Amino acid sequence: MAVVDVARSAGTTLVEAFMYRFHPQTKAVLDLVREGAIGELVHVEASFAFQTGAREGRLYDPATAGGGILDVGGYPVSFARAVAGAAQGSAFADPIEVTGAGTIGETGVDEWAVAQLVFASGATATVRSGVALEDENTATILGSKGSIRLTDPWTLTEAQRFEIRIVGEQPRTVEFSGVEPYGLEAAATAAADLETAEVSLDDTLGNAKVLDQWRAALELRYPFETETSDIPTVTGRPLARRADAPMPYGEIAGLDKPVSRLVMGVDNQADLAHASAIFDHFFEQGGNTFDTAWLYGGGELETRFGQWVRNRGVREDVVVITKGAHTPFNDPESVSRQLLESLERQGTDYADIYMTHRDNPAVPVGEFVDVIDEHIRAGRIRVAGASNWTPERFDAANEYATANGKHGFTVLSNHFGLAEALDVPWAGCEHVTDRASKAWLEERNVTLLPWSSQARGFFTGRARPDVTTDAELVRCYYSDENFERLRRAEQLAAEFGVPATAIALAYVLAQPFPTFPLFGPRTIAEARSSMTGLSVTLTPEQVAWLDLRD
Repeated sequence: MAVVDVARSAGTTLVEAFMYRFHPQTKAVLDLVREGAIGELVHVEASFAFQTGAREGRLYDPATAGGGILDVGGYPVSFARAVAGAAQGSAFADPIEVTGAGTIGETGVDEWAVAQLVFASGATATVRSGVALEDENTATILGSKGSIRLTDPWTLTEAQRFEIRIVGEQPRTVEFSGVEPYGLEAAATAAADLETAEVSLDDTLGNAKVLDQWRAALELRYPFETETSDIPTVTGRPLARRADAPMPYGEIAGLDKPVSRLVMGVDNQADLAHASAIFDHFFEQGGNTFDTAWLYGGGELETRFGQWVRNRGVREDVVVITKGAHTPFNDPESVSRQLLESLERQGTDYADIYMTHRDNPAVPVGEFVDVIDEHIRAGRIRVAGASNWTPERFDAANEYATANGKHGFTVLSNHFGLAEALDVPWAGCEHVTDRASKAWLEERNVTLLPWSSQARGFFTGRARPDVTTDAELVRCYYSDENFERLRRAEQLAAEFGVPATAIALAYVLAQPFPTFPLFGPRTIAEARSSMTGLSVTLTPEQVAWLDLRD
C-alpha cells in the first residue's frame, strides 16, 4: 500500500510482475469468461506449488518472507480474482470471504497451503501454493455450461494450449506459439501511464490483501511484522512532516500543541504494518491528532497505536484523544479503571484529551466531573470533554464545574455534518446537526470533534431517492432537505473541481465554531481522497447556501 502510494505520488510506473497476465492465452480465457462462453461462473481451481528439495535458502527463511504463499501464491490468487472479475464484466473482483489452511514447517514458513475464496456473485475458488510439495500447477474454470482447463497457466513455454468444453459440444483446443510473455510485459510497462490495463495498482493491492488474509488463516506472521516489531517507514528515513503538507492546524484551550484539523481514527487498523503505513502517511501530510478508545478492538488498537508512537518517537509531537466509559461500563469507576488501562496499553502517562465515550443520564454530571478533575490534577489528562452528550448535559457539567472549582469540559464529540440527521446509527449516540444545536455550538463557541461528518457515505454518490438498499443510510439521512443539500454540494463540487465529499468536509471546517473532524480511512488512497477537502475554503455565504439557509 505504501509503495503503491509512493509510485502514484512520484508519477512512476509500477507493475506487479505477473508476466502470464500479458500472454494472449490469459486474455483469450478471460474474454471467453466475459462473453459467457461457459455460462455463469461457478468455481475456479488453480495451483502453483513445487518441491525445492533441501529446506534452505530464502524460500525457507522467515526473515526473507519465505514460503509458498508470498512466493507463488499470488499467481493462482490473481488468476481467480481476474476470472471472477471477467464474469461480472470488470478487471477483477475481490472475494468477500477468505479461509485457508496449511502446514508451517520447522523453519517458520508455509510449506504447503490451500485457500478458499468466496465472491459476492456466489462463485468460489480454491487456490494452492507450496515450496515443499509438487502440484500439477494447472488452472480450471467451471461454469454452468462448460469448463476451461489450462495445463500451463504460469510458466508459459513456447507452445501453449488450453481446452474448452461446452455441454453438448465437442471439446476444443486453443493453441498459442512463438509468444514472449516477458517481452509483452516489458512493452506494456514501457507504454503505460503509471499502471497497465492488464494489472492495475488496485488489482495489485487486492491481491496483496487476499495473500495477507490467507497467511492470517494459517496464523503465519514473519518476525519483522509482529505487533512489537520496529517497522520502518517506507523511505527508511525518520518520520517527518512533508514541506508541502496540506494540513491546517487549530488550537484547543489547555493544550500547548497545535491540533491538526483532521483527526485520525484509531479504530480499524488490522495489524501494526497496516497501522504504520496509514499513520506514517497521515503524519507526513501534517496530521498529528489521533482518536483512540478503550473499547476499540478490545484494546489491541490502543496497544498497536502505542507501539507505532514508540517506534517513531513522536509522543510529544502528537495529540492523543482517549475515550472511555462506553455503555454498559458507563460510570465514574469505569472512567478511572479504563483510563489507567488505556494509558498502560498506549505506553504513555497522560492523555492530551480525554472524553467519556457515552453519557449515562442516570449518573449526576457532577460525579463524572469530579473523577475527571482528579485525573487532570494528577497529570493524567490535559483537556477533558465528552462524546455523545446532549448540549443540556454538557452545559450542566460545566455549570457544576464552575460552581465547585473543578475543571470543566472543553470539547464535545457528537455526530455533525452537512446532512441533518433524522436518526443516529447506534444507540446512545447524539447528533448536533439540527439548527438549535448549531446555534448552541456557535453561542458557546464549543470545540467540536465531529464523527461521521460524511453522513456514512451520503455524499459519495450512492445516495439517491430511488436507491434504498442501505437501510441505515435511508433511516438516518433520506429526506428532501438532505437531497437538496447533496444537489448543492455536487453543484459546488463541480465549480471547485473536487468531489462532493470534499465540499461536505469543507462545510464542517468552515463553521463559526472550532471543528476538528474525525475520519477513519482504511487505505492511503482513502486518506488522500478525504484530504481533498482541505484545499477548499468556503465563504460564509456558501456555507449558508449549502445548509439551505439562503
